[in-house]
Amino acid sequence: LSGLVGSEMCIRDRSVERVARTEWITFQRTDQMNAMSTQMLREMTMALEAAMADDAVRAVVLTGSGRAFCAGADLKEVAGATHEPGEPDLLDLVDHTFGLMRHGPKPVIAAVNGLAMAGGLEMVMACDLVFAAESAKLGDAHSNFGVFPGAGGAAILPRRIGLNRAKYLLFSGENISAREMMDWGLVNTVVPDAELHDAVQAFTDKLADKSPAVLRRMKTVANRSLNVDETAALAEEMLNLRAHMRSWDMREGLTAFNEKRKPQFRGY
Repeated sequence: LSGLVGSEMCIRDRSVERVARTEWITFQRTDQMNAMSTQMLREMTMALEAAMADDAVRAVVLTGSGRAFCAGADLKEVAGATHEPGEPDLLDLVDHTFGLMRHGPKPVIAAVNGLAMAGGLEMVMACDLVFAAESAKLGDAHSNFGVFPGAGGAAILPRRIGLNRAKYLLFSGENISAREMMDWGLVNTVVPDAELHDAVQAFTDKLADKSPAVLRRMKTVANRSLNVDETAALAEEMLNLRAHMRSWDMREGLTAFNEKRKPQFRGY
């Protein structure tokens, strides 16, 4: 998959397309509102692992086809699931796939084209940044079906939007607009529906000019800062700075600044 520069491959439940230095992963279970099946999650994992390992890729974008970004887990599959001993089930796959998004070395951006609910909202929260179409709606619908969240609905949503707002979404099961979610701090940018792809691509084109080493270290330290006190967070930041001062990218960036030219970063 990582060699598909400028072309597109469709494998059952998702497509992968390379645009410049951005890997677009598009969910294509349109008739099921892009609900997550085990097959879709396996394919996501393959695409994410390939993108994270490919130096030509500087950012990964997740988006959906049709009117939904992702409607959560495929509840029909959940209801009828039989599990073979030793084989990962859907929850194992969610945990692994979302972990790649949260902790992988490259920025992962959600381009929310439509409805994102339950596991779809949790997927959005696993991304580093969130761009949304004006018509998109987001919410936690677990309570509507008597299902308990397992990928951040109850554990992470309060950190993102505050406890009272999170409880409202969790208890009510309602969806709210992307613009209101931006006011609450979960969505970074809302754009007209027809401009979503171009807006995200323009942003990731800018990221492609940054030092991959800097972005990787920034993502790691920023994520960890939520789990430690200020003193520990500052200490880890300083350790990463000292390590980064020995990198090619920092030396190249300073040299380019002095020579008044655009830096050519290598990612190490």
